[in-house]
Amino acid sequence: MMELNGKRVLVIGLGKTGRSAARFLAARGARLILVDKRADLEAEDLPADAEIHTGGEDPAWVDRVDLVVPSPGVPRDNVLLTRASARRLPILSEIEIAGRYLTCGIVGITGTNGKSTTTTMLAEILRAGGGRTFAGGNLGTPLVEAVDKGYETVVAEISSFQLEWVQSFRPRVGIFLNVSEDHCERYRDLDEYSEFKARLFANQRAEDWAVLNRDDPRVWTLAKHLRARVVGFGESRAHHGSAVWLDGRALRFSVEGCEGLIRMTAFRLPGRHNLSNAMAAAGGALALGLAPDVIEAVLAEFRGLPHRLEFVRERAGVVFLDDSKSTNVDGAVAALASCSAPVIWVAGGVDKGGDYAPLRPLLSAKVRTAILMGPARERMMRTLQGATEVQLVETLSQAVTAAADAARKGDTVLLSPACSSFDQFTDYAQRGRVFKELVMAL
Repeated sequence: MMELNGKRVLVIGLGKTGRSAARFLAARGARLILVDKRADLEAEDLPADAEIHTGGEDPAWVDRVDLVVPSPGVPRDNVLLTRASARRLPILSEIEIAGRYLTCGIVGITGTNGKSTTTTMLAEILRAGGGRTFAGGNLGTPLVEAVDKGYETVVAEISSFQLEWVQSFRPRVGIFLNVSEDHCERYRDLDEYSEFKARLFANQRAEDWAVLNRDDPRVWTLAKHLRARVVGFGESRAHHGSAVWLDGRALRFSVEGCEGLIRMTAFRLPGRHNLSNAMAAAGGALALGLAPDVIEAVLAEFRGLPHRLEFVRERAGVVFLDDSKSTNVDGAVAALASCSAPVIWVAGGVDKGGDYAPLRPLLSAKVRTAILMGPARERMMRTLQGATEVQLVETLSQAVTAAADAARKGDTVLLSPACSSFDQFTDYAQRGRVFKELVMAL
C-alpha cells in the first residue's frame, strides 16, 4: 500500500481509466490536477475540489506535483511525461496503484489477441467454483474499482500500454496469450512491444504462476527466464513440465503432477484461436486449484463476447458475422481462418502500421470479394490486390451495402477490420453495433 493523503497528483487523460483513478486518489486524500487535451470534456463525475485543465497541456503543471498517473492511451513521449521523467518524479499506471491496494489474488492476462475472451472465460470459471471474482482492467472496468470490495480474486485484462508504468505490480497468475504486430505507431518494433508485455511477470516470485503459449515462440522463450512456475499451453504436449494441450476434442493437462482430461465436445466458439484461449483459461484455473469438472462445465456453456465472430443474422442464405474487435492483422487472419469459403470480407479503418501481407493466402483461398473502407483502404489494396477482387468504399454504411450486393446464397459476410475504428467511431464496439444495425436494416 502507498500513502496518498496530502500527495499532489497529476492525472493525465480523463477517459474511463483516468476518471476512476481520479476518484480513487481523491477518496484517499490526494490533491489533484486533472488534465485532458479535449476541450469539450464533461466534468460532472470528477472530484469537485480538483484543479481541472482541458484543451491543452502545460509542462509547468508537473513542477507542482509529487506523482503522475497517465491513462493508458497517453504515449510515453507526451510532453508532461517527458517533463516528469526529467524531474525523476514517480510515474505510476492505474494498475500499479490498484495492485498496491488490492489484498486478494490477481490474475493478469496479456497478449495481442484473445485477452477479453480469456479474461471473461476464466472469471466465469472462478465464479462457478464459488469464488467472489472481479473481471475488468482493459476489458472495461478499471482495476482500482475492485479495491476494498471484498473480492477473493481479480481477473484483469492488461494491455502493453498499462504495463509501461508498473514498478511492483505482481499477479499471482500471469497469462501471456500471443504476440503479433500491433500498435506499430507506439513501439519501435515487435521486440519492444513484446518486452512491455513481458513486464507482467517481472515481479512474480517462485510461488506464483506464469501460463505461456508454447505455440508462440516469442512468448514461450520467456519460460526459461521467469521465477514463477510455468504452465505451457499449446496444440501438442511438447515439453515435460506442467502443461495443457489438445487431444482430439478434449484438453489434457498435467499441472504439478495432477493429470486429467477436460472434454470439449460441447465447446461452441469457432476457430483454433478460441481453443487456444480455452487452454489458457484452463491453465490459469488449474493453477488456482479449480476442479476440472467446473472448468469443463463453464467452457461448455460459454458463448463468447460481442463483436468477436458474433453471428448477426442470416438473410437470403447469407450469414453476417461481426468481428469488429479484430483491430489488427493477426485478429483478421484468425477470423478468416475460422470461416468457411466463400467470404465477403469487410475491412479497413485507421491503419496501425502493420503488414497486411499475411492476409494474402487466406484471401486467395477463401475471399471472393474484399471490401476495404476508411483511410487504410489504399495501403491495404496495394498489399492485397491480386489475391482476390477488391472494392474500395469510404464508410461502413457503403461497405455493408456493397457486401450485401456482392453476396450470394451460401456466402459469409465478415466484418473483421484489421484496423482501428477511430476514423468513423469512438471504438470497436460502436463500429460493431453500427454494423449490426446496418445489417438488420437490409
